[in-house]
Formats: sequence, structure tokens, C-alpha cells
Amino acid sequence: MFGTGILSYFSFLRFLVLLNFIMFLLMFVFVMLPVILTSHTSHNITYSSTNVSECSVYPPTSHQSLVAFHEHITDLLSGTGFLERTYLFYGYYNLEFIHSHFTYNLPLAYLLATISYLLLSLVWIVKRSASGFKRKLIQDEDRFQSFCNKIFAGWDFCITNENAARLKRSSLLYEMKTDLEEERIKRRMANRTRSERCRIYALRAALNLFVMAVLVTCFYCIYVATVFSQRKQVEAEKSAFLQELVVEYLPSIVITLANFITPLIFSLIITFEDYSPAFEIRFTLMRCVFMRLASIGVLLFSLWVQITFCESQECLCGYNHKTYPCWETHVGQEMYKLVIFDFLIIVAVTVFVEFPRKIIVSHCDHGLVRWWGQQEFAVPQNVLEIVYGQTICWIGTFYCPLLPAINTVKYVLVFYIKKVSLVTNCRPATRPFRASSSHFFFLVVLLIGLALASVPVTVSIAEIQASRVCGPFVSYSTSWQVVPRGITQLPLGLRSFLLALASEAFAVSFFVITCLGMFYVIALAGAHKRVIEQLRDQLAMEGRDKRFLIQKLYQAQQATYGRSADAKGLRRNRAHAGLCLVEPSVVLETQA
Repeated sequence: MFGTGILSYFSFLRFLVLLNFIMFLLMFVFVMLPVILTSHTSHNITYSSTNVSECSVYPPTSHQSLVAFHEHITDLLSGTGFLERTYLFYGYYNLEFIHSHFTYNLPLAYLLATISYLLLSLVWIVKRSASGFKRKLIQDEDRFQSFCNKIFAGWDFCITNENAARLKRSSLLYEMKTDLEEERIKRRMANRTRSERCRIYALRAALNLFVMAVLVTCFYCIYVATVFSQRKQVEAEKSAFLQELVVEYLPSIVITLANFITPLIFSLIITFEDYSPAFEIRFTLMRCVFMRLASIGVLLFSLWVQITFCESQECLCGYNHKTYPCWETHVGQEMYKLVIFDFLIIVAVTVFVEFPRKIIVSHCDHGLVRWWGQQEFAVPQNVLEIVYGQTICWIGTFYCPLLPAINTVKYVLVFYIKKVSLVTNCRPATRPFRASSSHFFFLVVLLIGLALASVPVTVSIAEIQASRVCGPFVSYSTSWQVVPRGITQLPLGLRSFLLALASEAFAVSFFVITCLGMFYVIALAGAHKRVIEQLRDQLAMEGRDKRFLIQKLYQAQQATYGRSADAKGLRRNRAHAGLCLVEPSVVLETQA
């Protein structure tokens, strides 16, 4: 009903549902299922343990007496209390080996499952983005080709709604105007004087400094809110239900406010920077992407500052064990709260903003209301929402293995909520995205989110001391140490093969072969590009030949028509001359 640009958003959302479900299957089969089976069958089990007694104390977190009902709601929304020591979080999986017909190494399986879902996401996203990149490359190759595509192939035959068809017509007209405006701006930019260029560059530099100041302010607010929330949660004093819930969700609230305010500031600033309309959209979106994804990084940095800070000079357990005995579970709780709060915000905006706006616009004829208009379904902003949620899921799955299942259910609900909201409340945006370019843009943003998510997970696995009281890596100083220890337990031949793969000689050889392959692909791409240019020139030449032949055919037809017209005129003149010769004789005969 609303064209392929909006359809691509729902296709992208469906892809994320499938991706999260596959991630859940990986964590369930290799991590959760062995633990579930050992609790219902008789197997020899080796539990993870540590030799440092001071670090093995894990105080109970569930309520030991009768509690009010609202405390259970707080636990459900924050992942604390009765949920903390369940299958939901990292700290519950404290097994090391399961002995049956074979020995199952749970820490190694946990780590490999984490690496697998990150690599699977990378390969899947790159594979899907390849086709979109090809279409976008062809589409952006030539401006004349872009004009031809818009004029002769720009209509979307998926549209069946009359209002959507009218909007599509206006959007095509808007695209043509935008392209012509870009051509005008490019011509004006080419004719700028040196003083005008210096003035514009100085203005852009000042505005970018202001943008950086806004970002730094937002990041500082997130840091302060996180530190304040962590300190209040450690205190034993109980407060009112709403106050306690606000303290629990304070970092999420600040991040959401920052993600709401900064796009408005960026959209206002971009109008003074004198960019082309298409670049304005892309640059604003990239700023919003950076804000959303960097806010997660600031939150994690704030948490790790609290986790690794000890009152004494050196941490006895390698981290702040007194405040965070199981720090992985605590990080998982923060990611869990971000996912839950993000879903609640989407539902609240749909119910309390978009529905009332539709009702007001439909039943009120005031001029201000008509100017306000119906809600637009802004595809880029909606995509940033789900990419933000997916980035949280990639980071949090290591600390909260059931988070992909929660995210799957969340995206299924978001799919139908957005569908209902689109059909009943919204209209397509006046600045539409083509399906090919939007599909490629979505996947590029998702790749950026995956790259950002891989950094904190890699650092926590390789650098930060694993908890000494919970989780499968209690016996290891870091989570990565399970890999070399597991390699030493393999047979000699396989161990030698893996050590050879990890050697410097193999790394250098692999790098050289990769560079040669890359150079070959680049040279092949250059050759293909030259062939394409030759084919394009050949097509243009054939077009000129056809035009020349058509002109010759037209001239031949004109010459043939001219000769036939001359022959007809000659015959007519001869007939007329014969009549003139006869008439005098007749006259003479009459006179005689």
C-alpha cells in the first residue's frame, strides 16, 4: 500500500527477527540445553571454582521474607531479585565440565557460541548487502541514468491505495525537483569565489564544533546518570516504587532523551551548512547513528569504570568484588533494562502520541492542526530504533543468553505495532527512500552496530578479569584463557595443526595471500569497469548509428516522395499542355 521504500523497512525487521532466532538457537543448544539436561539427569558434573576465598562470596539477591507486589514488578523490569540467578543471566551457568559418554566443556562452548553468533551475523549481513550495493552502484553511476530511471521506471506498481499513489506521484515530483536543485547547487558551488568558500568552511567548522559540544554534553550526562544509578542501587535503603524504578532506569531514560533531542538539533544545524539535499539527509542520519551507538559505548564505559574501580589501590579479585560480585550478570541486567525500556518507549509513542495525533488531525479543522498534519512514517528514524536495539542484543547476549529470545519476541510485536500504526495513523514521508538504496543503507548501519558491539564483547573476553563467584569462567583469569587450555587437551596432531594456524609464519603467509587476492580482485574490477565503459560507448555509438540510419531513411523517403511528386506534376503538366493544343484547333474550327 505504501511502496517499496516502506516495504524494505518491514523486510529488514523480518530479517532481524530471523537473525535473533538463530542466535537464540545457538545459545540454547550449546549453552542452555546441556545445563537443563544435567539438572534432570544423572551426570558427573565439575563445577567452576576459585582458590581465593575472599572472592568466592556471592550474597543472596532474592527476597528472604514477604515483599510487596510492586517489588516483584521492579525485579521483572530490572532483572534483579528472583530473576538474577536463573537461566536468563550469565551467573547461573557455573558448570565447567559435564561427564557423560564424552566430556562437554561448557566454558569453551559458551565462548565459541558467542564468537559464532557474531561471525554468523557478519557473514549474513555482508551477503545481504552485496546485492543492494550492486544496485546502488549502478543507480549512482550516472546522473542522466538517474533522471531516466525516475521518469521511465520510477513508478512503484506495488501501490494499491489511492492516497499512497497520490503521495508517490508527489514524491517522484519532489525527487525530480531535488535532483534539479542538486544540479543547481553543484553549479553554484563550482562558481564560488575563494572568500565564499572560506566563509562556508569556517561556518561548517564552527557548527561541527557545536555538534561535538552537544555530543560531549550528552555523553557526560549519560556517564553521570549511570554512576548515580549504580551508587543508589548499591545502597541498602529502600525507597518508593516509582522512585526506585526511575533510579533503575535512569541511564536508559537519559539515553532515550538524548536520542530524541539530538536529531532535532542536527536537523536544525544542517540547514545552515549549505549542503546538497541528498547529502543533508545522509549526513544527519550518520550523526544520529553515531549518537545512538556511541551512547551505548558510553554506558558500558561508565559501568566498567565502576566495576574495575576499587577503594584500595589494587583490587584483590581483579575487579570491584565488594560492589559487583558477579559483574557479568550486572552488565546483562543493564542490557536487559535497555531492551525492555526501548520496547516500552516504542509502545508508548505509538499509543500516546501517534494515535491521539491521528484523532486530532481527523476531527479538528483548525489551521494549526492542519499545518501540524498527519504523522509521517520516517523510515530512517524507525530503522535507527531497531538497529539500536539489535546492537544492545549483540552486546548483551554474552551476559544474558536469553536476550536473543526476548529480542525476537520484541521485534515480532514491533512488526505488528508498526504495521497497525502505519495503516491507521501514518502516511509515507515526503522524502522517500528507494528500496535499493534504503536496503543498502540499513545494512551499512547494521554493520556499524555490529562492529561497535564486537569491541566491548572482545575487550571483556580478552582483558577484563572474569568473575570469581559465578559463571563458567570462574577457574580462568579471563574468558579467553579457556581456548589455549582447551587446545592443550587435544590430540597431538590436531594441537600441532591449530598451533601452526596461530603461528606468525601462517599469519604472514595468510596476509600476503589475502593481499594478492585483494589486488587480483581490484584489477579484475578495474578491467570489468573498463569493459563496461567500452560497452557503454558502444551502445552510444550504436545509438548514433541508428539515428544516422533513421535520418538517411527519412531523407531517402523524402527524396522518393519528391521524385514521385515531380513525376506526377510532369504528367499533369503534359496533360494540361495537350488540352491547350486541342482547344485552339477547336476554336479555329468553330471560327471557320
